[in-house]
Amino acid sequence: MVQEKGSRLVFKGSNYFRQRIALSILSGRPIEITDIRAQSEEPGLKEHEVNLLRLVDKMTNGMVIDINEIGTKLFFQPGLLTGGIVDHECCKERGIGYYLEVIFILAPFFKKGLQITLRGVTNHEKDPPVDAFKHAAIPILKQFMYIPDEIEFNIKKRGVQPNGGGEIYFNCPNIKKLKAVQVMDYGKIRRIRGTVFSLRVSPSISNRMVEKAKGAFLKFIPDVYLSVDHMTGQRAGKSPGFGACLYSETTSGVFMTSDVVSTPGQGVKTVPEELAEKGAFLLLEEICRGGCIDSSFQSLACTYMALQAKDLSQYLFGPLSPYTVQFLRHLKDFFGVVFKLEPYSNPDEDVVKHAVTKVKVTCMGIGYSKLI
Repeated sequence: MVQEKGSRLVFKGSNYFRQRIALSILSGRPIEITDIRAQSEEPGLKEHEVNLLRLVDKMTNGMVIDINEIGTKLFFQPGLLTGGIVDHECCKERGIGYYLEVIFILAPFFKKGLQITLRGVTNHEKDPPVDAFKHAAIPILKQFMYIPDEIEFNIKKRGVQPNGGGEIYFNCPNIKKLKAVQVMDYGKIRRIRGTVFSLRVSPSISNRMVEKAKGAFLKFIPDVYLSVDHMTGQRAGKSPGFGACLYSETTSGVFMTSDVVSTPGQGVKTVPEELAEKGAFLLLEEICRGGCIDSSFQSLACTYMALQAKDLSQYLFGPLSPYTVQFLRHLKDFFGVVFKLEPYSNPDEDVVKHAVTKVKVTCMGIGYSKLI
């Protein structure tokens, strides 16, 4: 439950830490978080959460943070989003995708635009891989922009746990305002693509994964192409590992993604064929969920819909994830924005028994303007 102390919002617990920090910055409202893992054997903020606050400090001006001695209570006063050139070493406990979620929420609202280089773990089992942001999150951002071609996202190096060594570069120009969108056409699956990577292991592992994943996809659609990315030298990071980043594209330009990565360390031996099959089934499950957006980035689209120009936006989602449901609650807490959610079925499609229910999400933007 959220409480208010003047202009300050007070939260309890460590859950949804990134959501609260990002929305605090956008709204300009200070927040206080109490009882952060107070009952845990290791109470207080984790290393990756403190590292995220350091990154936010580099991207803003005037931020104030007050943490108690054991780290179970945090006061956060947001600063202004200045942007510019930023270079950051991410904590290896979490993937670069953990940090990119906050960056993409803030990206359109920087004063100078953002040119950021992040180093760390590019493929992590707990967080979306950098490929998912490149193939699924970038198209969402472009839908809300008036000049979409100036965005740049490059994967320079790959890195897996425990030692990382990956590097990405993201450039988002200065955007004056976001536009309203109407995204309701899902289309038909057009093709399936993906990248299978192997770092400091035998290249034959990638070929075995490609063969297994492609065999599963060809039962569904004939247009399947999976490329092999066997990086060597410094571009292969600092730890051995392998995995796959798969995505589908529809005739209307909707992207769905899935990813798998080998378990770090020597205690568990990962079979490449089993990992590839798991990745293929995860993508097919995401396709089955439907909607015009990958379930990992539903909250990203909700942010842009709430803050775009004072106009009506509509978006077709698959079933809402629990993370998205909580994000909608936080948008109401910080901005007072309420979304209209309606079950949706296309009359032109055959109704399948026990089919997944899609959700029509409608929102009136608040006309958010940057403080420049």
